[in-house]
Amino acid sequence: MELCSSTSTLPNFNPSRSLLLLLPITSSSPSITNPFLHFTNKPFNALTLSSSSRQIHLIRPASPLNSTRTAASKTSSPVTETRELEKLPADITVTETPEPNSRLRLSVQVPQAVCEECYQMVVDEFTRQVKVPGFRPGKKLPPNVLVSYFGKERLQNAVVESVLKRTLPHAMSAVTSRALQDSVLIRSKFSDLVEMYSSSNNLTYDITVDVAPEIKWNPENGYKNLKIVVELDNDIDALKASQEELRRRHKSLGILRIVTDRGLQIGDVAVVDISAKTIEQDESNVQNIPSAESKDFNFDTEDGDKVLPGFLDSLIGIRGGETRSFPLVFPESWRQEHLRGVHAEFTVECKELFYRDLPELDDSLADKLLPGCTTLEQVKETLLEKCLEVEKTAKEQATDNAILHQLCKMVEIDIPQSIFEEQGRQLYGSQLLELQTKVKLNEEQLAALSSPKAVSEYLQVQKENITAVLKQNLAVGDIFKRENLEFPTDELVKEVENSIAEFKRHKQEYDEERVKEQVQDILEGAKVLEWLRERAEIQYITN
Repeated sequence: MELCSSTSTLPNFNPSRSLLLLLPITSSSPSITNPFLHFTNKPFNALTLSSSSRQIHLIRPASPLNSTRTAASKTSSPVTETRELEKLPADITVTETPEPNSRLRLSVQVPQAVCEECYQMVVDEFTRQVKVPGFRPGKKLPPNVLVSYFGKERLQNAVVESVLKRTLPHAMSAVTSRALQDSVLIRSKFSDLVEMYSSSNNLTYDITVDVAPEIKWNPENGYKNLKIVVELDNDIDALKASQEELRRRHKSLGILRIVTDRGLQIGDVAVVDISAKTIEQDESNVQNIPSAESKDFNFDTEDGDKVLPGFLDSLIGIRGGETRSFPLVFPESWRQEHLRGVHAEFTVECKELFYRDLPELDDSLADKLLPGCTTLEQVKETLLEKCLEVEKTAKEQATDNAILHQLCKMVEIDIPQSIFEEQGRQLYGSQLLELQTKVKLNEEQLAALSSPKAVSEYLQVQKENITAVLKQNLAVGDIFKRENLEFPTDELVKEVENSIAEFKRHKQEYDEERVKEQVQDILEGAKVLEWLRERAEIQYITN
């Protein structure tokens, strides 16, 4: 039943909800989230740092290649790890052509001398591997014997593979420092390369590689004097939240009694069946609204401000067993876009009606309202203190959101496709894991949601959001380097140890180097946001 008007800044996998979403005020229930820094369940490949007031979640994008990483070709052709280049009998020619999404196309021309040497190396290797009747082991075989024994196609395939293996590191040498890991693709068809070699005894092939994107600031250094307007949700007001929490706890101590002699009043709880349909001039176009339907729904009238405007007012006075129909219009700010502005007719059957018989709110209830408290005043003070912590965290979180949103608008970055896909898959994996912990998916459901088709659809639907996350991450990283920011080494060591301990506690596999990289990025992000907050002109407004 979707009648509540709350919104969320991030689309998440949510199980079906009831009419009202009532969240207790706790330190783990912030009101405001964003893609870069947000409160999450701990996913298998993400980290949260315990030392900060706000848990920081950051998924690291693909890294540039260096001396310890491998540029892996996603074809059958082998690519060796970056090392000292093997000397070739002649120089290859490499032509770079920029392509969209920070991608380079490298056209590689391999001279005949290189192909001939590779041919001889293949022949020597084949000769060592076989014993041909009439020839001593290791003795050089005549070309016609070699071809007849191994087959012309197999021999040519091996030569082309050898050429690619030997020349690809040379072709990549000029861009290795900029190339992104696992982004090298040989674009030429292997069959075409074999045909080219067999007809001309030389080779020309194309490869593409994603490179670290260039970050352009507009205006240059504009991040140094940000002017930020932070919109705060009125629901995070600590005093209001603490009063609502006290009321919720008091209500939990009451008893529901059946109303027999009057209609619905504020404070009552009604058990209702709800249905809705669109209002159309042409009755043939009338449609039911499934998301607004509910059976045996417990409607607490004190939460009337959380449902569709006018819904509560239309039910005041309704009695048990009575049915009412009334028109309402979904506001333009409604969470579900397809319902915004829709005129609907609601039909509500009141099946049962209850009022709360509440105990008197005094010191005698203190320990029941909040264990350990002896007076009502102590309960109020403790709840207010906790809500002030939440308000402070939410305010800081909202400030970070606003800063990151502003940074995103100030940078121009041509996002590489390989980074986009990796980031998107990690975000999808995190949300899928979070969904599984809530809903307990069976193997069939999990397989369907993990399929390439499901991931591809997610990448397409969430393209704008994923791109924003990447722009924010890259912008923050650029500021950290530009401003020569640092954080204590012992803090990095401590957080890495804590994170590894968490992985072990949950019996999850981890790569220690990867954990260290992620923790470092998180600490860098926190440092940058702290640096930006200190220098920004920030204005707070309450909705």
